[in-house]
Amino acid sequence: MTKESAAADVYAARESNGVDVLDRGYGLHKGVLSPLETLAQSVSTMAPSTSPSLTIPLVFALAGNGTWFVYLLTTCAMLLVGFCVSRFARMSASPGSLYTYTADTLRPSLGAVAAWALLIAYVATGASVAGGALYYADVLCGQFFSFTPPALLVLALTFVLSGAIAFRDVKLSAELMLWIEIISVSLIAIVLVLLLGRYGFRFDMDQLRLKGVAFNGMGPALVLAMFSFVGFESATTLGGEAREPLKTIPRAVIQCAILAGVFFMLCAYSEVLGFQGETGKLSDSTSPLHVLARKAGVSPLGTAIDIGAFVSMFACVLACTTAAARVLLRMAHSGLIPDVFGRTHKKYGTPVSGVALTCIAMFVATAGLALRGVGGTDMYGWLGSISVFGFLTAYALVAVSLPFARRALGQHSHVVAVVSWFTVLVMIAGAVGSIYPVPEAPALWFPYIYLGYMALGMAWFLVRRKTIHARRETA
Repeated sequence: MTKESAAADVYAARESNGVDVLDRGYGLHKGVLSPLETLAQSVSTMAPSTSPSLTIPLVFALAGNGTWFVYLLTTCAMLLVGFCVSRFARMSASPGSLYTYTADTLRPSLGAVAAWALLIAYVATGASVAGGALYYADVLCGQFFSFTPPALLVLALTFVLSGAIAFRDVKLSAELMLWIEIISVSLIAIVLVLLLGRYGFRFDMDQLRLKGVAFNGMGPALVLAMFSFVGFESATTLGGEAREPLKTIPRAVIQCAILAGVFFMLCAYSEVLGFQGETGKLSDSTSPLHVLARKAGVSPLGTAIDIGAFVSMFACVLACTTAAARVLLRMAHSGLIPDVFGRTHKKYGTPVSGVALTCIAMFVATAGLALRGVGGTDMYGWLGSISVFGFLTAYALVAVSLPFARRALGQHSHVVAVVSWFTVLVMIAGAVGSIYPVPEAPALWFPYIYLGYMALGMAWFLVRRKTIHARRETA
């Protein structure tokens, strides 16, 4: 059997309800998530309410008045990725998401690359945002109780609670994440709209003309901005748990990219505008939304936004746990990791072992940094930077796979092929932008940490190669 005919068999095999037949043996509860709850998975993994406080100031330090423009370019890049992912999501609904798309189309070794890349992407993102939650826990406890909580206690509670909810019920998780993000984003939007109203909704020509922007800093700024978006495709990890997955999941991916892009551009433009005339810079502010809330005349909302950001970060940890556990589930079914991670709870229909391993891995990473005196904001930046490498790898492999999958089904399109390969080039440019100009330590070591992890993953693939080929032949 040729590679193309095998791919054709996989994508042509569909049940009448539109779910990939490969989903039959996973043990997940099917069709339990509404379109809005499916969208909540992607939105929560991005944790959009954290970017205005933690990511946009970092982008501003590199791009200045061009911060909004950086987010415009990043939105376009993510829409390219979303185009490729959504085309696959119309053909297959499997909890392996991007890993499944690649493994069913390309060589098993490239499928393994996608699996390990996607796994570290979700785990590192969850750990990163847990660091952000630690930062906000310190801020809020300092405001209300005048003490700093023990870092290990905050991290342990975060992972235990998120793990318990992810284990209990995917629908409960989705509903909780949905309302957390709606409230958090709404509070930020209120402050930004009031702030713009205070300025008379005038155009800031310095920003529109990109005044003083150093374009040699745009590359690193684009990579930082990508971290605001990573995880927008995570609705694909739900597979058959979504209702009419071949329709709702592709829509969720595109909707998430568009809504997030508009929100981030509004935040970037408003924050740069709002900090004009302030004695401190946006890039130096530890709580920029507090400053903006004060200038908008709604100071109490600054504290409310901090609370919302803390809870939103918990929702992101929960979303990353949900996504990573389902990637582990698919990896186990393909033979890449032990079968214990391919089992689901008989009552709750959740991948218990995957949830446990994900939470343990995130706790070990963050606890190790905390014991070395690393603060929450540094955890957020360091682990987030590592996660970006994983996402860029997985996105690029999906873009490479798409033309081959469509050709196998007799649906070859020159437009799709051009978009796919252009997406690959954009992802490569993003990877290059993260390592050149050569950053200072510790960012200097992030690519090596990622490559070392991937080398270990591929060594494990060689150990499991016979099992993987046997599973692939019987699929």
